[in-house]
Amino acid sequence: MSYPMKINKEGNHRVGLNALLLNSGQGASYRRAGIHSYIEGLLPCLESADSRLKYTAFTGPGWDGLGIRMHTVHASKYLSSQPVARVLWENIVLPFLCVKEDVRLLHAMAFVSPLFISVPTVVTVYDLSFLKLPSRFRTANRIYLSLFTRLSCRRARRVIAISQHTRKDVVDLLGVSRDSVDVVYPGLGSRFQRASTQDVTEFRQRRGLPERFILYLGTIEPRKNLSVLINAFNRLRPNGVKLICAGGNGWLFEDVLRVVDELHLSRDVYFPGFLPADELHLWYSSCSVFVYPSAYEGFGFPVLEAMACGAPTITTNASSLPEVAGSAAKLVPPGDVDVLAEVIDSVLSTPELQRKLSDAGQVQARRFRWETAGVRTARCHARALGLPESLHKVDSV
Repeated sequence: MSYPMKINKEGNHRVGLNALLLNSGQGASYRRAGIHSYIEGLLPCLESADSRLKYTAFTGPGWDGLGIRMHTVHASKYLSSQPVARVLWENIVLPFLCVKEDVRLLHAMAFVSPLFISVPTVVTVYDLSFLKLPSRFRTANRIYLSLFTRLSCRRARRVIAISQHTRKDVVDLLGVSRDSVDVVYPGLGSRFQRASTQDVTEFRQRRGLPERFILYLGTIEPRKNLSVLINAFNRLRPNGVKLICAGGNGWLFEDVLRVVDELHLSRDVYFPGFLPADELHLWYSSCSVFVYPSAYEGFGFPVLEAMACGAPTITTNASSLPEVAGSAAKLVPPGDVDVLAEVIDSVLSTPELQRKLSDAGQVQARRFRWETAGVRTARCHARALGLPESLHKVDSV
């Protein structure tokens, strides 16, 4: 499809950002925490990334405090918690708002763009788990995402993937040309750094945490391979060490709880639920080891956050996780209980290895910057609009 190239009366190209899912990340909602973090981290870095571009963010109320120097159009807060209403708003109201706000390019920041839109689009894809792990999704969600993500990406001017692995999936599974897919890694929030010894001590006392514990942080659901972690912990039964699985409940979370009951581990495995954002760095800084056993991730925010806070980290060699961890974490095959148990035991029992992983993780995490993500995203927008390459230089990651 051919779109006319126009600029607004200020001489700038205005890009619309469908950021409605910002609001749905405030609770423990399934699949939304990572998307929320990505959008929230990226938006403040866009306005200064390319002087030729101006931005209008379409989002819910309550996000004026992000330091975003852009025009914001608020939708009803009701939409963020009602998927059907949101889909209707995106397909009926959003195209008219694009005309009203003089938008020349619409960036759909979560998988799907409107069916009928008069301007070219960019679409961000976080992962394709609904295609690769269909049994882990409610039927309606899987059908909607499978159909409309494919349609949105195939007709988009450009697609953004949040890792090289996701880019490969978009090409292989959705039939999108590799040349039209840009990789924009997430950055790291400034709050994610190692907490002081005093802060950790006070936090442990306030939360009643054990002196030594293994931490998992993410959605509580089978696709995260939590049963593998729980079985590895059961095989070890490390003296005085507890396992804490933190995060909101996801699809089939009851299956995870059932494993704990069957192994009689209720006194040693805790589920504190969804954690406040301002406490996350304290959890990471307090644990003896952070374990993220997932078999499939579009990126893996918790791995990056844990490493930034100095937590010795173990994750898998699957999907995008090696891109995040580099050589700064221990990588194990997903699904292998024996190997995971062996590596956890090695880290717990070797202070020198803990220090090595802690130091390396903090160095690796600093490679991921939101400023770089902002420049790369603006570069994608410029390409979609047919503008010459920007002179901005970006880091390698």
